[in-house]
This record gives sequence, C-alpha cells and structure tokens, in this order.
Amino acid sequence: MAGISSLGIGSGVLTSDLVDQLVAAERAPTENRLTQKTQQSEALLSAYGKLRSAITELRLPMRQLSSADNLKAFSAISSNENIGVSVDSTKASRGSYSLDVTSLASAQALASQAVFVDKDSASVGQGTLQLSVGGKVKDITIDSSNNTLQGMADAINEANAGVSAGIIDTGSGYQLVMSADDTGTANAVSISATEEAGAEGLARFAFDATDPTANPDMKETITASDAVMEINGIEVTRSSNSFENVIDGLSFDIKEIGTSTVKVSQDVGAVTDRVQGFVDKFNALQSTIDGLAGFNSDAGVGSLLTGDSTVRALQSQLRQVLTGVVPGLEDANVRSLADVGISTDPKTGALEFDREEFETQLKNNPDDVTALFAEQGRASDSQVEFVRSGTNTQAGKYDINVTQAATQGKLIGDSGVAGTVTIDDSNDEFTLEINRDISMNFKLTQGASVSREALVADIQAQLDSGVNAGLAASGESVQVGLDSDNKLTFTSGKYGSESSVNITSMENGDALGLSAASETTGQDIAGTIGGQVAKGDGQVLYLGSDSGPASGLQVRVLGDQVGDRGSLNFVQGLGKSTVDLVNSFVGAEGKLESRTNSLNLELEKIQESQVKLDIRIESYRERLVKQFTAADSLISQLNNTRDYVTQQLEALAPQNSK
Repeated sequence: MAGISSLGIGSGVLTSDLVDQLVAAERAPTENRLTQKTQQSEALLSAYGKLRSAITELRLPMRQLSSADNLKAFSAISSNENIGVSVDSTKASRGSYSLDVTSLASAQALASQAVFVDKDSASVGQGTLQLSVGGKVKDITIDSSNNTLQGMADAINEANAGVSAGIIDTGSGYQLVMSADDTGTANAVSISATEEAGAEGLARFAFDATDPTANPDMKETITASDAVMEINGIEVTRSSNSFENVIDGLSFDIKEIGTSTVKVSQDVGAVTDRVQGFVDKFNALQSTIDGLAGFNSDAGVGSLLTGDSTVRALQSQLRQVLTGVVPGLEDANVRSLADVGISTDPKTGALEFDREEFETQLKNNPDDVTALFAEQGRASDSQVEFVRSGTNTQAGKYDINVTQAATQGKLIGDSGVAGTVTIDDSNDEFTLEINRDISMNFKLTQGASVSREALVADIQAQLDSGVNAGLAASGESVQVGLDSDNKLTFTSGKYGSESSVNITSMENGDALGLSAASETTGQDIAGTIGGQVAKGDGQVLYLGSDSGPASGLQVRVLGDQVGDRGSLNFVQGLGKSTVDLVNSFVGAEGKLESRTNSLNLELEKIQESQVKLDIRIESYRERLVKQFTAADSLISQLNNTRDYVTQQLEALAPQNSK
C-alpha cells in the first residue's frame, strides 16, 4: 500500500512489520477454520466419489443377471465342421439332433447358345424381355439404344430383377450368361420375349423354367436347387444353405452334403461366470467401504466415513436385499442366495461363492435359479404368458380375468369354390390389403381345370414365399383355407384391432367366390389384472403406470376362453432389486448425489466466506495503516516539540549561569 513504507519514521515503533503481524494475527483463526472445513469437505467428496464408483460397478453384473436370457446360456457342438451350428440362448433348449444333408442350395445359371462376333455392335433384336424371378416380374425394353449384347446385359443388371447378366468371350465369339441372385428353386428364372416386327432376335433369349429344353438357344447350365436336410428323420427344405431357427434357438449353415450330430447343452460355466462377476464386484464394494468407513479397534481410530449415515444405510439395505428370501419364492426349491452357494463371511461381510453348488442348483432347478436373479412371471394358466413388468410393478400374485378374447382379422368369400375352376387372364389377378398397411398382389397360375385345393395351395405359396416385400419385412402372415361351405377364407396372423384382410382389387371374383366377400376386423383383448381394468393390444393385456401394485404389468393371453384365467405370480428377483437400490444411491436424486451436492454447496459457502474474510482483512489493514499513520504523525510532532523545547532550554542554560 502506498505510504506504508514510511510508517515508523516518527515513532520507530509503528512500522509496516507490526501492521503485517497484527493483520496475520487477525486472519489466522478464521482462515485456519475455513481451510480445515475445505480440506474436510474435499476429503469427503473424494471418499463419496470412490464409494459411488464402487457402487456403480455393482450395477452392471446385476443388470445382466436381471435378464432371464442371461441365465439360460446354451452352447451347441456339431460333429461335422461343414455343417455349422449357431445358438440363440434365449430360445434354445437342451437336446441332441441327427442331421443328414442330402442337397445343397444352388442358384440357377443360363447361357445363350447364339455366338456373336461383337458384343458392342452386333444387333440382338428389339422388343421386350420379361424376366420372372421369385414371383417378381420385370419388363426390360430393348431398343436402338441398347440392342447389343453388352447393352442388353447392362439393361438386365440395371433392372434389379433378381438376376445378373454377363458376357463371356469364348475365343470364337461372345455369349450372354445369366444367373439368379438368390439360390433355390423359388428363384428360378423364366424369360419371355416380345419381338418388334422387323427387328426380331430376342426370342433366342427366352427360357421357360418349367420346360428348360423348350428353347435350344438358351441353355440351363446350372439347375436351381433347394437345400434339403433331414433332422431326426424329418425332411426340411430351404432355398438357401442357411437353416435359421429350424429348431427353436438353433440355426445351421451347411457347406457340404454329409451327416452330423449336434448336441445342445446348457453352458452353466458362462452363467456361473456372470454370478462370479456379481460376487467380485460386491466384495470390491465391501473392501472400499472397509477402507473408507472401517474402525481400527486396536488403535481406537476410525476412518473418514466411520459412522456415516449414508454408508450405514447402504450396508443395511444391501444386507436386506441379498440375504433374505426373495418374495414369491417362499415355497420354491431355491429361495435365497444361500440356497445357491452364496454365503456371507460374518467377520468381513464379504460374499463367498461355491461355484460347484451353484452349478448343481442351476442344473436341477433352472427356473428357480432364474427367478432368484431375474424377474419372472409364473402363470397358473398354460395359455397365459408373462411379457414384462413396469418400473413400479411390485412382487406378488395377481388374478387374470378376460372379458373379451383377442380375435384375428378375417376375410370370407361370399360363395363356395367349385371343385375345379378355370383360371385365365380374366380372373388371375387380385390384390389384398393386410392389416391396413400392407398391399399384396397375386397372380394365379392359369389352367383350364384347377382344383380348389390347388388354388388354395397356389395362393398360400405366394403368401409364404415373400413375393411381397412388405409382408415379409413386417413379420406378419396370412393363412388361406376353405370353410365348411368351401368358401375361401383369409385369416391374418395378427390379433387385435389392427388385424384385417380385405380385397382392394379383383378382376372377376365370381369363380373364386370373392365378388362380395365379407371382412371382419380383429378385436383387442379386454379384462382385468389384479382387479384393475387393463388395456388391450392384440393378445396383450396390460396396466398403466398408475394402477397400484401391478402397475406396468403385461401378459399375453392365448386362446378364446373368457372369464377367470388363473393368476400370475410376479417374482422381481435380486437383479432388479439390487439395480434399483444402486440407483437410489447413485441416481440423479440418489442419496450420494444429495450428499455430494450438499458438500459442493458447503465448499461454495466456504469460498464466499474466504472472499468476505479477504475484504474484512483488507479493510482492517487499511484502518491500521490510517491509525498508525496518524499516531506516527502525532508522535513525530511531539518529538519535534520536544526537540524544540530541549534546544530552547539548552540555549537558556548559559545565560542563567551568568
């Protein structure tokens, strides 16, 4: 501060060093108190951070164990490496299967027999080529812009018709080759040609898949074939060499003809490892708590969080969740962690895991072990399936009552189909709208005397073959049949108010009995769960989020029986209970978050107090300087007066001696 360096000139006592000493003495008590509080708060924040990290680490393994799928691990082994197998543990079950692959799927290949001297200039003719592949029909125009071998090949490739074209240089000329993009007999290629008068030549490229030798100018070099495999003596056919979900949870990829034995067994080791992960994370949390809140009885010294209410609450609630009987499993063979080989060390609080005992219980009581960790709904009615719970669903038993069963949308013809019908250009096409948003076009196989059974098979084949991408992509289905009056019926595979089948266009429906077909829209299920009125979506009966203990519960009810459908015993499992407990501590509004926010607020207040201290001390320093300056000036004046008086007295002394 300006002028402070001159302090003490007058007095020699009221110096700047004295000011500094007085200011330091004034600052020290408050500053020491604030520093101690800062260090304490920061240490607590660090401790709570470590605790939060350890608690959060426990959440992941328990979240995995809260899913029933993660407790049903299966593995599959094939005795033949050329017959591969993959397993979906959520659907698979134990078993042994004998496989015999008798045919591999192949894609059809065609080659023109006409040889062209030049691929870019020699004319192939003009008109239209119609390609039919897998029920998809494409018309390709060949005109003066592309009437060469190369131009035609390019046009076929650009049409995205399910077939690829290329040109081979044989050394003596050029030939067109074509191959189906996909394997299987359903993807065989048929080609028809409509020639332009005066520019003939396209007929050379025609090919009839039903009569491969009809046109000698177009040769089938590879015949389309399906993959055929016997599984335990039952023949299964696929258009590709991949057999997906031919058995629940199992898919096969075949590379060669041959045999194999596939064994599916429960991979108990994988499940045990997941449980071991939970035990390890819990023990790591317990070790962290011991380090942060332990008490050394020998030294009589506690730790930073010894006696902390948050830590005590965490330990108490974890013990309550992990050591008690899981609600809903009171009468089960497996009721608690102790029943599967997980016990608590009374001295350290750590969990001890007997892997052998766990694996024994998993093999002997798989459903109970699953329910111990994962949520599960156990229905007394075999046609009632647990779908899911909500965040507020409480463990317990809930009665199911159906007042209206779910139904499927259906279309029924107005009259019966004759024993044989004629299908020709006048009645071979119609369009269905399925479930309100899927349109499917049908082109029936023509014939003068088509039996009604063959007609039904033709329509069903088109429904099943995925001719319409929308139906296949949606995962929906339609079943066609004949009722007792031989009327055509179309039934949607979907249930509920969005399920429907109706005709949007029909050339001539008289022969098929579809001129005035009647449509019935499906109905959603209706009923109650636990006495609460539930909503329906197809066959799923569900409660909203504010419906009492069963809030959020969803069940699927099969069949058409109304009335009492038994009860559902909902078991929450330790996985979700532990995850919920962890979230109550580390979540956005959790106990640790609240404690951390309180400490951060405390640090902010300490900072504010520090600023106020700095302002007060600065004011105190300025006041001292002013006071010392005034006092020093006064002392200086007094000293001057003293010196003057002394001089005067000294001057008078000689005169007095005379």
